[in-house]
Amino acid sequence: MNLEYVKQVGIGAAFKSGKVLTSYLGNLPSIEKKGAIDLVTKADLESEKAIIDIINYRFPDHSILAEESGISGGNPNLKWIIDPLDGTTNFAYSLGIFAVSIAFELNGEVVVGVVLNPCTGELFTAIKGHGAHLNDHPISISKHKTVADSLLVTGFPYNFTDIFPDIMTRFGNCLKASMGVRRLGSAALDLCFVACGRFTGFWEQNLNPWDTAAGVLIAHEAGAHITDFSNDPFDINNKEILATNNKIHKEMINLLKIG
Repeated sequence: MNLEYVKQVGIGAAFKSGKVLTSYLGNLPSIEKKGAIDLVTKADLESEKAIIDIINYRFPDHSILAEESGISGGNPNLKWIIDPLDGTTNFAYSLGIFAVSIAFELNGEVVVGVVLNPCTGELFTAIKGHGAHLNDHPISISKHKTVADSLLVTGFPYNFTDIFPDIMTRFGNCLKASMGVRRLGSAALDLCFVACGRFTGFWEQNLNPWDTAAGVLIAHEAGAHITDFSNDPFDINNKEILATNNKIHKEMINLLKIG
């Protein structure tokens, strides 16, 4: 399998999707709700269609798992995992912190990741075993050795009210221990910002495979250590994710403990 070609197709699809998104930014005809605070827009749907059309044209035998349309056809061992707009709420309010996230899974293992922020032009990419890149330049994780010296990032799941005490306990522990905690609203970008050293650690829960697949590979290839909150190995079907530069991982595990 030519993974470099797969990556290039993913990049092309991401930029095509990005053009769709920027055409709607600040110009949405309507916004619908999938849940109380879980939004979907025409931009999400058209962005997803643009990505799927390109993948189907280049790889008609591949399967696709996409946020809005679910799983579709093809060989399950050759699977694309797509979030056409990660950060829909930001997008709906014209806040330019959102991304297109595209991953490719070969025989159950994510081997290519592409994340694009259409507003900044920052393109994060990785092929398994070949490092991570930002606009073709190699990137690596932060060198901070303690949480006290670290800037962290997190996100709140759509059902945060159901687990509010645990969410706020973890947030409070990390806020008190660190240089600060940011909440940007895009898990894909959070992981990429860990990959390039802007954040030293990221944690969140109740994410889906399309939220994390590309970003996890990019972060891993940049040197990040990624587990669940119990320090068990992470995979994209996990509901807890902790990504750090490894130097602060043990501290973070302790800060995320409940009870």
